[in-house]
Amino acid sequence: MLYVKDIYKTFNPGTINEKKALNGVSLKLDEGDFVTVIGGNGAGKSTLLNAIAGVWPVDGGSIYIDNFDVTGMPDYKRAQYIGRVFQDPMTGTAATMGIEENLALAARRGKRRGLKWGVTAEEREKYRSKLMTLELGLENRMTSKVGLLSGGQRQALTLLMATLTKPKLLLLDEHTAALDPKTAQTVLATTEKIINRDGLTAMMVTHNMKDAIAHGNRLIMMNEGNIILDIKGEEKKNLTVRDLLGKFEEVSGEAFASDKAILG
Repeated sequence: MLYVKDIYKTFNPGTINEKKALNGVSLKLDEGDFVTVIGGNGAGKSTLLNAIAGVWPVDGGSIYIDNFDVTGMPDYKRAQYIGRVFQDPMTGTAATMGIEENLALAARRGKRRGLKWGVTAEEREKYRSKLMTLELGLENRMTSKVGLLSGGQRQALTLLMATLTKPKLLLLDEHTAALDPKTAQTVLATTEKIINRDGLTAMMVTHNMKDAIAHGNRLIMMNEGNIILDIKGEEKKNLTVRDLLGKFEEVSGEAFASDKAILG
């Protein structure tokens, strides 16, 4: 479903601020894979997600989604293939519009739009049914402005919007980092439920090693723009934070430097 082949990205090339963010990264995701991506600050995690989403062009290499070459395609054209949830709960929704209006926008993502606007009764019932699965009572507040929702409610709504029309690939960029621990766990549980229910292919960047181990069927660790660990199957199921730290030190030759990742 995703094939990243030998991609490179350098920011501010030829200057004192030059930063090689991706150094020939290659990665394959099969349909239904749920991959968590862990690494310290500057490891290349978010740069990889942004490259896949088309936020900026890569300097070299190729990106395929469902066997279609999207390497030169801008982000707005990739929207028909990709669902995305960002770290900031304020991103990804229109704060001054109602819940049902936001869902209607999401349902039309990547499709041709005419001058006709409005939410039909059939659409409203569909959105109500989807909102009920979140178990947050939002199905009773469909005309409420999204800006009035809490961070957790808004992030859960953004997750629903990103998956309303089944994307080829779901990208989650530290989507619980701005939430309190209890709310973060609720959103993570909702994330896993939606991914498993709809058989989605997903990548989730996180700073939290415990979350990276607990969720998904595969774990990737990045360091200095490279993938240095790729763990799946029984090995991932039996993995502990101590094991992961040991593997990182063995492969990279240095200690993992992020207390936030270790302590969660």
